[in-house]
Amino acid sequence: MRWTSVVWSVVYLLLLLSLLSPFSIVTVFFLILPAAILFTTLNVKSFILHVLPVWLIAYLVHPVYLLLAVYFMIPALIMGRAYKRRVPAIRTLMLGAGTILAELLLLLLVGTAFFHFDLSSYVHDIVKMTMSPLRDVGGSNPLISDMAWSPEEMQMVSDATVQMIPFAMIVSSFMMAVITHALARPIMDSMGLSVPRLKPAREWMLPRSLIWYYLIGVIIEIFASGSKNSFLDMIAANLLPLLHICFMIQAFGFFFFLGHKRKWHPVIPLLFAIPILLFPPMRIIGILDLAFPLRQFMTKSKR
Repeated sequence: MRWTSVVWSVVYLLLLLSLLSPFSIVTVFFLILPAAILFTTLNVKSFILHVLPVWLIAYLVHPVYLLLAVYFMIPALIMGRAYKRRVPAIRTLMLGAGTILAELLLLLLVGTAFFHFDLSSYVHDIVKMTMSPLRDVGGSNPLISDMAWSPEEMQMVSDATVQMIPFAMIVSSFMMAVITHALARPIMDSMGLSVPRLKPAREWMLPRSLIWYYLIGVIIEIFASGSKNSFLDMIAANLLPLLHICFMIQAFGFFFFLGHKRKWHPVIPLLFAIPILLFPPMRIIGILDLAFPLRQFMTKSKR
């Protein structure tokens, strides 16, 4: 256990130092993992003795690393505490994702209130910076000039991007928590620590109330399309994609349930998952599975 903890401390340091590199777009999703494992497997004193040297080295390299370490330590402590108390897996995921989302919102609030950070202007600058090379080269190449966006089109793209930021924050927070749990559970099981696992995919059943939320979202989208209310536009732009993901998850669960009842090969439900991802309208299977007793209908004995 001692050497394992040292190894995870080194992994923690390397992940921290990668945050200001081009690899950060990938490594950021794994940063909660080593801290959560250390907190779960060690007592408080040992945990502090392992983390403090990592933070000190990170601070000596660049002070911003220490701020990032503190930022990502909070969800790691929340999830680690849940693992110690053997909280059900789905609740651990919700606690981790909720903590990450709350930190993102707090960071955005602090940046706006105290540092005069304008998210809309920042997104517009990113879009403009992305398209400026095409516009500069497009003068001599008609094909590239057709690909370059006009200022009005860039403004439309930046506005749409700003509207989708809540969706991106929710999905990224949930993905970080899912990746952490998916890796932490088998790792800690191999270390002799039993961690609650998620229910099998065949038992996934989301609340039926999502159907009503979807109906409300469709109604809001209809009203938003004919009005200039930016608040309604933002609700429609974020609520429906989130519900679509929920229905896709429900469809996955349905095919795993069907495969279990029909005794299919385990690969077959996975093959059904591919068209659900590639062909989004197939999420209607998840809607039907929530709205009607589709599982009972598909598995009832024929006499």
